[in-house]
Parts: sequence; structure tokens; C-alpha cells
Amino acid sequence: MAWAVIISVLIMTVLSLLRVNVIIAIIAAALSAGLIAGESLQNSLDMMINGMGNQASVALSYILLGAFAVAISYSGITNILVNYLLKMLKNKRVIMLLVIAGVASLSQNVIPVHIAFIPILIPPLLNLFDQMKLDRRGVAAALTFGLKAPYVMIPAGFGLIFHQTIQDAMGTSGVDVGIGSIALSLLIPGSGMIIGLLVAVFFSYRKPRDKYQLSVEVGEEDTPDITNASFSAKHAWTLVAVAAALGVQIWTENLVLGALTGLVLMFVFLVVPFRRGDEVVTNGIGMMGMIAFVMLIAAGYANVLQETGSIDALVDSSSDMIGDNKGLIAFILLLVGLLVTMGIGSSFGTVPILAALFVPIGVAAGFSPMALAALIGTAGALGDAGSPASDSTLGPTSGLAADGKHHHIWDTCVPTFLHYNIPLFIFGWVAAMVL
Repeated sequence: MAWAVIISVLIMTVLSLLRVNVIIAIIAAALSAGLIAGESLQNSLDMMINGMGNQASVALSYILLGAFAVAISYSGITNILVNYLLKMLKNKRVIMLLVIAGVASLSQNVIPVHIAFIPILIPPLLNLFDQMKLDRRGVAAALTFGLKAPYVMIPAGFGLIFHQTIQDAMGTSGVDVGIGSIALSLLIPGSGMIIGLLVAVFFSYRKPRDKYQLSVEVGEEDTPDITNASFSAKHAWTLVAVAAALGVQIWTENLVLGALTGLVLMFVFLVVPFRRGDEVVTNGIGMMGMIAFVMLIAAGYANVLQETGSIDALVDSSSDMIGDNKGLIAFILLLVGLLVTMGIGSSFGTVPILAALFVPIGVAAGFSPMALAALIGTAGALGDAGSPASDSTLGPTSGLAADGKHHHIWDTCVPTFLHYNIPLFIFGWVAAMVL
């Protein structure tokens, strides 16, 4: 059954690279995992469907966020932002990418909204990106960095949850380590992600890309001017709705309630007329519905792997081949983390699974608690970038593909895999060796 994880992840990856729709690729991976594990096709399908309910709340929140984003766009407030950025950053592609990475980083720790900002911020900027001939692969790399690196390195917001998950998982296996030590241990692998971002911004995607056709041809004489954009009462009510959505989400720790609050207030404040309700929701589903369904299918795939015992079998078989070479042990453990996270698509969800293997093997091999924390944190984060089923890649694609000019696999997953998973693997291995 150990091969079920490896083969099914390879099937999902190959099909995705061949431009097969990601939903079909994940379904094929889930069913193949069940068949390889000895289950019938019907049982495999049942396990996948039963597991889809695990992400129902997330899927609903994404659809509501899409509708909220459409309502905000309807208000016209995003035009002010676009005009301002066009005036300040036109032809400054590198600075634009760094600004996007910085804004995305705030979504993990300072204002913990995760991917909720993307459907609101990115689609209105697409025409600006095209005017600047900005390579959207660079934008995807910047967004994924902001969605991932802060929670890996900084113990605040989602980062605190991630670090506490590592702490609890290690404690369950008999190794106690403080949050401060975990944060210090993950600075080394996190530094690898910083290097990956700099490579993407200053080398890989710095040059202008002429692939994108402007939706509306804009000449110099048509360039929007910030002085012509006026802030109205409708924009003020929109900001109130955004603040209320954020406040409810933080207070209740529920993204569905936050998005629903913001959407309802946009109608209550008459920013969006009631007669446009169907249009707003329909467009919101069009923007975020794909992500919602991918997350549902990914949850079903994860359930197949867990119910068949395939992940446990992979973990057990890995421990049999490791030996006592610390360098080889660290390499194999990180490789297992990459495979599991690529399949499940969740860093947070893989940590408890991996810690059950890593801690006893690591203790026997003489790894320090900080080295173990670095291994577990890195292995959990590995595969998040680059996974077709991860919200760290689905989120950027949802915004960048709003006009149909961005491919999820080749324009988001492949660039983020190359720029983040490779340095994460190398720097995580180094951290395990030196800590």
C-alpha cells in the first residue's frame, strides 16, 4: 500500500502537466490510490465522496468570497487602487512583484485572511499587469511566497497555528520544544524561500512578457489619472463592509461568516442594487467555484489515502530503509513529506502524520529537538507550493486566471514548485544537519 501514495501522486502530477483538468487529475489519483491499496472501484469512489465533506466549509467560503469580490469590484473602489498603482508603478515590474509579495505576506500574520484578499485585489489589476507586460508567473510566485513563507517563519496568525501544530505533534511523540525554538529552527528553511522569491523576481520573471493581449487597448493618451478618481460615499460603505467582514472573520475564526457578512452589507448599504444579486453571486461562483470544487475533491483524495492506510504504510516502509546515516535520514524524511503534501495539499494537515514517523526515527538517529522541528516543519511545508490541490497555488490562480489568460499548472504550480520546494528541501536538509 505504500506505493499507493507514490503512484497516485505521480498520476496526478503527470496528468496535470499534460493539461488534463486538475479536477479530473485528482479524481484519477484518488481512484488509483484506492485500487492500488486493494479496494474496489466503487469503494474507492465512496471513500472519496465521503471525504469531500471535510472541506465543505472551505468550499462555501471561497464561493462567498468570490461573490464578495465581485460586489467590491462593482462599487468601483478598486479602480482607484488600479489608477494609483498605474501612476506610481508603471514600468516598474520588479517593484510591483515585491509589493505584491509584501501585501500577500500580511495575509498570514498581521491580517490573517489567507487567500481571501486575492479575488478582491488581483482581478482588477490584470489589465494593469498586461499594460506593464508583467509576467503573471512572477505574480504567482510573489503571491505564493506571501501565502507560505510567513507562516513557516513567523509564529503569529496562521504562523502561530502552524508552529503550535508542530509543537503538539512533537509533544505527542514525547519531545517537548518551545514555540521560540521552533521559530528559530524554521528560519533556515524559510531563508530558502526568500532566495527563491528573489530569483523569481530579479531573474526568472523580470523581463517583459508579451503573451497577454489587453482586454481593452490602452494607449498613453488613455492612461487613467488618479486625479480623475473621486472617492464617494459608496466607496466609504464598501470599506465599512470590508472591515466588518474582516472583523467577523477574526472574531469568529470563521471565513464563511466573514464573507457572508461583507456580502450582505454590500446589499444593505445599497452599494450593489438588490436586482444585481443573481449576477453578483453567479459571477462569484465563476471566479471561485473551480477552487471550491478542487478543494472538495482534494479532501476526498486525502480521505482515500488515510482510510486505506496508504500514508501509514509509506511512513512505515520509509523507516525500514533509512539506516543510521543522518544525512540520508533527513533526505528521505523530507522526500516523504514532499510526496504526502503534494497529494493532500495541506501543510497543516500533514504535520501530525509526519511527526509520528519523524520523532522516533530522529531521536534514535541523534537529531536535536530543533533539528526535528526543522525537519517536520519543512516536510510539512514542502509540496504546498507546486501542489495542484493546495490553496497556496489555487488562490493565486483564482485571481490571475479571472480573464482566462493564466494556466494553473504551468503558470502557477510549476514556477512555485521550482522556486520554493527546491530551496526549501535544500535549506531544510541543511537545518537538520547544523541544528
